[in-house]
Amino acid sequence: MAMDKETGLLEVNGARLYYERAGAGTPLIMLHAGIADSRMWEHEFASLADSYRTLRYDMRGYGRSLPAPGEFNIQDDLQGLLEALHVLAPIILMGCSMGGGLAIDFALAQPDRVAALILVGSDPAGFQSDAAWPDDLIAQSEAAFARRDIDEVAELDMQIWFDGVGRSRADVDPAIRAKAYAIARQVTAHELSGIGEHVRKPVDVPAARRLHELTMPALLVVGENDLPHLHEAADYMAQRLPQARKLVLPNAGHLPNMEHPALFESKLREFLSAV
Repeated sequence: MAMDKETGLLEVNGARLYYERAGAGTPLIMLHAGIADSRMWEHEFASLADSYRTLRYDMRGYGRSLPAPGEFNIQDDLQGLLEALHVLAPIILMGCSMGGGLAIDFALAQPDRVAALILVGSDPAGFQSDAAWPDDLIAQSEAAFARRDIDEVAELDMQIWFDGVGRSRADVDPAIRAKAYAIARQVTAHELSGIGEHVRKPVDVPAARRLHELTMPALLVVGENDLPHLHEAADYMAQRLPQARKLVLPNAGHLPNMEHPALFESKLREFLSAV
């Protein structure tokens, strides 16, 4: 039986945001990574609609959402989207990387609205570590971007983020990698076209120093092969979020749910059953 799915483009803060939602129950909002778009949540969006009101959307300038010139803030865009869709009940926020940072910022601004957090490969604003970064690959990616070489940027970003530490292209599922590459390539193309300038809201105290305020249950997920900085961030958050659980998914990079959808879903349902 086909899933009953609602789709649309909504005017939010001067931009048009593409969204999809399905199911019924507590709203589960899925926030994508900076190297992806809402398609990274393909499995979770469909499978969890049996128990939740799943909602995924492409952030401004990603996927099927249209950019708008000038400065913008992704937290304001999320708030505007929820208002436009009349999402009023307490919500569950699930974010990966950039999306995880957004989830943290939103929960700090409106803690009473957030029933639970799932943070995948994420770090809070203001968190710093001494962990090594793949500087050579990053420099190559920046040079390729300056040359406007979309294919090279996407491939290098895949090596940095999807393949991750201690793995090569040969070590990952080629079909899943091809899907992630196609998404990353479109992200690069949109960035080269210009998506406006994201500006963070000014805050007196960065999120990294306010984690104790987030008393809702939180699941911290990190791929075994993700960057060391993000492993350190997960440990940092696990020590400071009052109700945090940390989970390392084996043989996975920055998008572990795409590599191991069944395992990720199982762990997610286990966590949410106690919320």
